[in-house]
Amino acid sequence: MLRHAAGETPLVVEAGALDRLDALIAHHLPGHRPIAILDATVARLHPDLLAGAPHLLLPSGEEHKTRASWSRLSDELLALGADRRSAIVAIGGGVTTDLGGFVAATYLRGIPWIAVPTTTLAMCDAAIGGKTGVDTPHGKNLIGAFHQPRAVVADPRVLASLPEGTYREGLVEAVKHAAIADGDLFAWLERELPAILARDEAALEQLLRRSMAIKAAVVSADEREGGRRAILNAGHTIAHAAEHASDYRLSHGAAVAIGLVLESRIGERLALTEPGTSDRLATLLGRMDLPILLPEGLDPQAFRAALALDKKNRDGTVRAALIARIGAMAGSDAAGWTSILPLEMVNQPS
Repeated sequence: MLRHAAGETPLVVEAGALDRLDALIAHHLPGHRPIAILDATVARLHPDLLAGAPHLLLPSGEEHKTRASWSRLSDELLALGADRRSAIVAIGGGVTTDLGGFVAATYLRGIPWIAVPTTTLAMCDAAIGGKTGVDTPHGKNLIGAFHQPRAVVADPRVLASLPEGTYREGLVEAVKHAAIADGDLFAWLERELPAILARDEAALEQLLRRSMAIKAAVVSADEREGGRRAILNAGHTIAHAAEHASDYRLSHGAAVAIGLVLESRIGERLALTEPGTSDRLATLLGRMDLPILLPEGLDPQAFRAALALDKKNRDGTVRAALIARIGAMAGSDAAGWTSILPLEMVNQPS
C-alpha cells in the first residue's frame, strides 16, 4: 500500500484485489452505502462485482464523458435516495473514474468515493490525484473539481482482458512518469519491456507501484495544481490539441505518445532538452507500437485553435511542460514548470 499526503489516499496495488473489493470498500468507507458507477464493458466482463450495491452504468468511450452523463448519473442517484452516508465506487477506465469522481464531488456538495481503475491508463494516471471532471465541445476536462478518493484499488490481473491496443496505449503514462522523474525506471522499462508487453504479473505489479508512486509524490506536493504538478502534463499540450482536432478519433494514449516525442524535439531545438531525449522516447514508444508523429490529415487550423485553449497557457502564449533529460524536468516554480512553445515549431516540430 502506498500513500500520498493529499488526503492520505491509500493506493492499493495487488493482484486479485478485485476479488475482495467488498472487503476493501468496507475498510476504506466504513458505515457508507456503496453505489457503483460502472463502465458497461467492465460490468459485462465482471458481472459479480459489488453484487449487493446499485449499479449505474456508463457506456465506454471518451464521447460519454460529458455534462449530459454527469446529469443523468446525478439524477439516478437522486432517484435512489442517495444521501451523505452513500459513497461512489467508480469502476472502469479514466472516463469512468474522472466522471464518477466528479459526480461524487458535486452530489450533495460532495460525498466520498473510491476509484477502481481497470485500464493501464487509469491505473498509471487518471485515477490518482483527485482531478475529476467532464469534457466540453471547447476541450477536455474544462469543467471539474479536485476531490480526492478515499482509496485507489488497482488489480493488475484485470489488465489481462484489455484489447492489445488499449493495453499498450495506457502504458504511455508510465513512460511519461519515468521520463519526468525517474531515469532508473525508464531504463528498467527499456530492459523489461518484453515482460511488460507480455503482461507478466510480477513485472506489471512493479511497474504500477513505481509509476503510481511518482504521480502520488508529485500530487502530494501540489494537490491543487498551483506549481510543480504541471510536470505531469509533459506531452499533453500537443496531445490534448491533437485529440481535440481529431474529434477524439485519436486516443489519449496515442496522443500523449506523440506529444512526448514532439514536445521533446521542440525542447531540443530550444536548448531546454538534452539532445537525444526525443530519440530515446521515440525508440521506446515505437517498440510499444505507439505513434510518434501527428496523424496525416489533421486539420491544422483546428489544431492551432485547440492549442490556444490549453489550461497552462498564459498571456496569449502556448506553454508546455518540457523534459530536460530523461528523469528530470525543465522549468521552475517561478515559471510554473512550463515553457513557451513557439507556434512555428509546433507546426514543424521535427
